[in-house]
Amino acid sequence: GKPRPKITWLKDGQTLDSKDVGIRNSSTDTILFIRKAELHHSGAYEVTLQIENMSDKVTITIQIIDKPGPPQNIKLVDVWGFNAALEWTPPQDDGNAQILGYTVQKADKKTMEWYTVFDHYRRTNCIVSELIMGNEYFFRVFSENLCGLSETAATTKNPAYIQKTGTTYKPPCYKEHDFSEAPKFTHPLVHRSVIAGYNTTLSCAVRGAPKPKIFWFKNKMDLSGDAKYRMFSKQGVLTLEIRKPTPFDGGIYTCKAVNECGEAEIECRLDVRGNQ
Repeated sequence: GKPRPKITWLKDGQTLDSKDVGIRNSSTDTILFIRKAELHHSGAYEVTLQIENMSDKVTITIQIIDKPGPPQNIKLVDVWGFNAALEWTPPQDDGNAQILGYTVQKADKKTMEWYTVFDHYRRTNCIVSELIMGNEYFFRVFSENLCGLSETAATTKNPAYIQKTGTTYKPPCYKEHDFSEAPKFTHPLVHRSVIAGYNTTLSCAVRGAPKPKIFWFKNKMDLSGDAKYRMFSKQGVLTLEIRKPTPFDGGIYTCKAVNECGEAEIECRLDVRGNQ
């Protein structure tokens, strides 16, 4: 704007702390710096430009995420035959991001070497089988979100002793549960503005059971089979790579997830600027 506008930044309606956040203004742009991002920096940031009685503003939502805390209240519920049943509750601190699953490990009391039994496990209870008769076992569980596994685990206080044969056990009756669910995006696509000629990626996260099929579109056109694009899917995180984009590659990109329970889609805008 001309003359040069007055620029004001707010977070959740409050003035920013200059000790925590830096702002640099020039005649053509305004830049907000968060040198060391922490969870409390998440929120809605609003920037207002004002020239006399004319103004314009835009709101930017920032979500800072971190590794989660460990699960809570782990319990050894039952031991029978060569099996042990465990249950726990989700972590108090989810790292400001959706909990994607849990990693369950076992260790023989004699060696205390940990072995993974389940990873990316979505329930908060499980049955560990094929334990060795006459041995004692400890169990631990890690939480997982987009940043990775929790730094520490929840560990059972008392070991599970696998009885030697001679005693009869009545296995508990567990009600079969239907874990199928329609696809749901747990992390959105984000609008991006990139420079032409440099490979760029769009990412989001989805969950669903059974595992959904993924389709990518640009301006409603299916990108399957187009050599300019590469699609990746790892542990529910979906990525679209656009090789050396040109301004022509700008537009609305859509990710669609489909399984037998339903479908979901999410979109974002990609702007490609010339490299001059």
